[in-house]
Amino acid sequence: MTGGNHSVVFESVLVGLASSLETQLVLFLVFSVFYVAGILGNLLTVFTVISDFHLHSPMYFLLANLSFIDMWISSNIAPKMISDVFKKRRVISFQNCIAQMFFIHVLGGTEMVLLIIMALDRYVAICRPLHYLNIMNFQTCILLLVAAWIIGIIHSLIQLVFVVNLPFCDHNEMDSFYCDLPRFIKLACTDTYRLELMVSANSGFISLGTFFILIISYIFICVSVWQHSSSGLSKALSTLSAHITVVVLFFGPCIFVYLWPIPTMPVDKFLAIPDVFITPFMNPAIYTFRNKEMKLAMRRLLSQIILKFKLF
Repeated sequence: MTGGNHSVVFESVLVGLASSLETQLVLFLVFSVFYVAGILGNLLTVFTVISDFHLHSPMYFLLANLSFIDMWISSNIAPKMISDVFKKRRVISFQNCIAQMFFIHVLGGTEMVLLIIMALDRYVAICRPLHYLNIMNFQTCILLLVAAWIIGIIHSLIQLVFVVNLPFCDHNEMDSFYCDLPRFIKLACTDTYRLELMVSANSGFISLGTFFILIISYIFICVSVWQHSSSGLSKALSTLSAHITVVVLFFGPCIFVYLWPIPTMPVDKFLAIPDVFITPFMNPAIYTFRNKEMKLAMRRLLSQIILKFKLF
């Protein structure tokens, strides 16, 4: 594959995960269930927040945006991954590979910033409850959300602008089920050491830095809750422990993949599974289905739907 001919397809191989028909069937069923359940759960969250005026507050506005991003993170990789399970030859075009990498980093970078905004929202709600609506008003939320998307787009473009014009050779097989920068860069017919360092610095340290910011913010929230009410600390710890579990599942693979020294390791391809399937599936369970207001809103929505069907 030459630098001037990007129309040649790449082979994305799921090595070790689909060695037999039985394994392929299990993978197909498990991935399909997680993907569909995650999409339905996040879609329900978005629809409930939009339709119920009781949820038109900063916290639920940010939650709906998290669910929206999770749906697209999963949909960027999962459908092709599921459809490729039974295939012997899994191919993806150069253009689709670039597009997949672009959206991986746009959506991933945006979600990282959004999680920080959500932690900030909870900190303001706990520490400045009387000024909460003034600080976290609708205009502020929109500006913060726009900033998150801008950061995500810049984060992605900074890396891809150096990748799209790389010269490639005949070797076009990636030991993975999706396109991402570390393995894609290794296909180039040139010295990519500096580019690999740039990717590690960009994606790796952003992931690591965001992770530590979130952990520190959770510690501040726990301390603030304890100062206001020691009895509420156990409830806060219970809630935040679930949040931290999701954060670890989301950031852990990113930190390992992008900070681990190049060349990539075979285990890297397994690490995408939590971000593609588990985190989008768990976020509605953690942030939505454990929330009393959300559960009440869903009951009201379900009652309205049932009533409309009865009228027909």
